[in-house]
Amino acid sequence: MCEHMTNIEIKNQIESFLASRGELKRVLLVGPDFTRYFSNAGYICNCAYHWLADRGCEVKILEALGTHVAMTTDEISEMYGDIPHSCFIAHDWRNDVETIGEVPGAFLGEITGGIWTDAISVQVNRLILDPSFDLILSVGQVVPHEVIGMANHAKNLFVGAGGVDMINKSHMVGAVYGMEKMMGKDFTPVRRVFDYALEKFLSEKPVWFALTVCTAPEGRIETHGLFIGNTRKVLEDAVALSQEKNIDFVDHGIKKCIVYLDPKEFKSTWLGNKSIYRTRMAIADGGELVVLAPGVDKFGEDPQNDQLIRKYGYRGRVRTLEEYKSNSDLADNAGVAAHLIHGSSDGRFSITYAVKKISEKEIEGVGFKSASYDETVKRYDPKKLDYGYNTLPDGEVVYYVPNPALGLWINREKFE
Repeated sequence: MCEHMTNIEIKNQIESFLASRGELKRVLLVGPDFTRYFSNAGYICNCAYHWLADRGCEVKILEALGTHVAMTTDEISEMYGDIPHSCFIAHDWRNDVETIGEVPGAFLGEITGGIWTDAISVQVNRLILDPSFDLILSVGQVVPHEVIGMANHAKNLFVGAGGVDMINKSHMVGAVYGMEKMMGKDFTPVRRVFDYALEKFLSEKPVWFALTVCTAPEGRIETHGLFIGNTRKVLEDAVALSQEKNIDFVDHGIKKCIVYLDPKEFKSTWLGNKSIYRTRMAIADGGELVVLAPGVDKFGEDPQNDQLIRKYGYRGRVRTLEEYKSNSDLADNAGVAAHLIHGSSDGRFSITYAVKKISEKEIEGVGFKSASYDETVKRYDPKKLDYGYNTLPDGEVVYYVPNPALGLWINREKFE
């Protein structure tokens, strides 16, 4: 495989796959939202749409939002090109789902070593169950992920297009099991939950996956692989390449890490905390993470989650679990509890959010340190920092990450 694929190569691979499926009258594409812009899923869906529409096929695109806010029309156009906006359907994780089965508690106890034994309802958007679709093509990027280990494949269906119980409990399973035991790995407990659900409850549906492995040097999408199939092997092939392309090792723990959050992509700490998840395994004990967050104007992606984050804050695993056990509002929203656990360093390193669209008082109110974005960038200017280690004029050494969503950083000393 070449270093990265050309658009023509991607287009040809998609069209060849579609041609192999015979006559298609109605197709559902399950694609990510704008927070996954660098997955190149937008271009892939655009290629698929035009090939299908040119042959008289009706195409619908389900936005696999999970708990995220729906895309704006401008975001749809920027990511997905000239596909008509009328083709897009925003997933509503609270109202648009149907329960199709259950992952039993005994299985969960087995795969988590007894840490989690509650059953999980399997829920998906009703469109995925619509028998009139000849093909359901789930499109997205395989990349290290804090909840499941490696993103995508069945996760796109059961979280991106899933419901409250599956989203909340799967995230909580990952949180109590431990993200640092899972990130960058396949066959984690959360992945096995989705594997179980896919095999038991969607195996008769015409579900296929188109999985990318991408990087984005200097903001340009480079697709290193596109894997299309309807088996688990397509995931495993993508995982192997992503582990090569998306995991960066540092030789020693980072003392100060600077992460920039593109304001078009990161507008909440719910998303922006990828700066914490993806760098935490590389930051030294007693180190500091500075998050440059010019676009962050809220905590949660929906009002209910935002309210709970403001109430309980990022206070560490032990305290969050205590709150989860004793407060029904948090217990009923396990995904938020998991997010709060993920977003804390448990005191191992400090986290400073440098903001401009939300008050520093609000940032401190949820347990982070705060700083003015405009003042902080005078010292740590993203336009002047190179990816990786930088030595400032006064001798301070910092490690700079321009987009935390595209990788995983690990201290080789601790990993080995």
